[in-house]
Amino acid sequence: MKRTTLWLSVGASLVLAGCVPSLNPLYTEKDLVFEAALVGTWAEQDDSQETWGFEKSGEKQYKLVINENGKTGEFEVHLLKLGNTLYLDFFPESDGLKDSKRNDFYLSHFVPGHMFAKVTQVEPALRMAMLNPDWLKKLLEKNPKAIDHQGIGDERIVLTASTAELQKFIVANTGEAFGDPATLKRVQTKPRKD
Repeated sequence: MKRTTLWLSVGASLVLAGCVPSLNPLYTEKDLVFEAALVGTWAEQDDSQETWGFEKSGEKQYKLVINENGKTGEFEVHLLKLGNTLYLDFFPESDGLKDSKRNDFYLSHFVPGHMFAKVTQVEPALRMAMLNPDWLKKLLEKNPKAIDHQGIGDERIVLTASTAELQKFIVANTGEAFGDPATLKRVQTKPRKD
């Protein structure tokens, strides 16, 4: 897979139908860790049109602002450790929908979900891979009971398993459940305020 495709898969997987949202988080309070090195703004290249800005937002929580071509998305993010592996749990900030020109009834049909990334490195570069929807779809076709889920339409899968079940599933499948990692480098010390 080309480098550009890898990078696009990270950003795009958070918002496109190919993503794998979960109704429940991957973490419990005891799993959370805080890594100060994650704070800052990251991009594939210095002149990239997409940046990921992590800010500290609580004792073991981050605020993430993804800026892509002038459009932003804000997330509540938690870094967690299961066994010896780090993961990120992304959850969209609800205020983002308030900027929409859609009415409240329409907006009430959007159910926010958690998304997960496996972190293989934080310094000197951030390397992370999103949960692979193609791998999950193939697994569930062979074994529909592998993890509690719900299909939406022909292509979309939403995980409905409890946090404990999610953790067990992710730990057991971490070697194959995540795509190739994207590599981001620090482009400035603090996130941009666009």
